Amino acid sequence: MRTFGLIGYPLSHSFSKKYFTEKFAREGIQDAVYELFPLETIQAFPDLMAEHPGLCGLNVTIPYKEAVIPFLDAMDAGAAAIGAVNVIKVEAERLTGYNSDAHGFEVSLKQFLEKNNARPGGALVLGAGGAAKAVVWVLERLGIEYLFVSRSEGPGRITYADLDAQYLETYPLLINTTPVGMAPDTGDCPPIPYHLLSARNLLYDLVYNPELTLFLQRGSQAGCPVVNGREMLYLQAERAWALWNQ
Repeated sequence: MRTFGLIGYPLSHSFSKKYFTEKFAREGIQDAVYELFPLETIQAFPDLMAEHPGLCGLNVTIPYKEAVIPFLDAMDAGAAAIGAVNVIKVEAERLTGYNSDAHGFEVSLKQFLEKNNARPGGALVLGAGGAAKAVVWVLERLGIEYLFVSRSEGPGRITYADLDAQYLETYPLLINTTPVGMAPDTGDCPPIPYHLLSARNLLYDLVYNPELTLFLQRGSQAGCPVVNGREMLYLQAERAWALWNQ
């Protein structure tokens, strides 16, 4: 039996086990199982690998997409350029890191922009963690300028307090890469000036649970096209499966 799974902490929000279990049943894949492996610290990762010699592949989620890298033997070119890993392939005890988030985000973003006949020249990337790295890698590929927005100042980033009408006009695409608004904390949202949003803005939330976060609700109320991260999630999961089986 081939074992696949997900590492991260906590994993109560994960869709992966349900997705892959249903996929295996639907497609008649009888030699594979998918499990959740919550790790309170990334230092527990070597023990996990030792305790589960049948592991063939892992997905990686918050907060370990960057922290897991020192434990890998190799990374493909895309993951190395991004600096974050969300897929690990295990072959003869050799661990290779990949990033399927970028694939999922790129395809879903293109579909979102095409659906709304939009060609934004700039994007505001809310958050600067591992998920944001895949997002900006895609934005660079698509020729979309971007600015990071976070709670603290830094190179190439502004704070939420800096956001004004000019920024929202120059960078009309807003992408939430943080877990803010994710269930069960559905009453929270990134602290942007929602009253300044207009139909020119487009809101993309990597969060998929709930389907309509408060971030997207408030954007929709302002007339903005909105989309959540569910399609990206499906696309990255299928990409992970392809990587594990290539």
